[in-house]
Amino acid sequence: MKKLIFKKIFLIDGIGAVLSAFLLGVILVRFEHHFGMPIPTLYFLSIFPCLFALYDLICYLLSSEKGTVLIKIIAFLNIAYCFISISSVFKHHQSLTSLGLIYFILELAIIILLITMELKIAFNTKLDTQL
Repeated sequence: MKKLIFKKIFLIDGIGAVLSAFLLGVILVRFEHHFGMPIPTLYFLSIFPCLFALYDLICYLLSSEKGTVLIKIIAFLNIAYCFISISSVFKHHQSLTSLGLIYFILELAIIILLITMELKIAFNTKLDTQL
């Protein structure tokens, strides 16, 4: 049962990482003038979800008894990404448009929800919802 939960969380995190990498590295770059975040920063930010997606895929395929440790790792990597993303928003706040600010706030909100779920699973706390 735990192995199935581990697989699901890595799948969810991985799909989110792929989506985030696509949005940052393709969509926001293409419409940079609508979002206001400089293209080099968008490419820099997109590297992290690409790496996280690779990590999630490996963990999904090799999910084992070490699933708890692996989930803690991705949760803390996601936390680090949040700080990097927030730093980028503060650094470029003058060029960010309202749409850009909304994008980054929503992305952070979703990642924080995911981190909460990952840490609940990792520390074996009862989940409010079934995965």
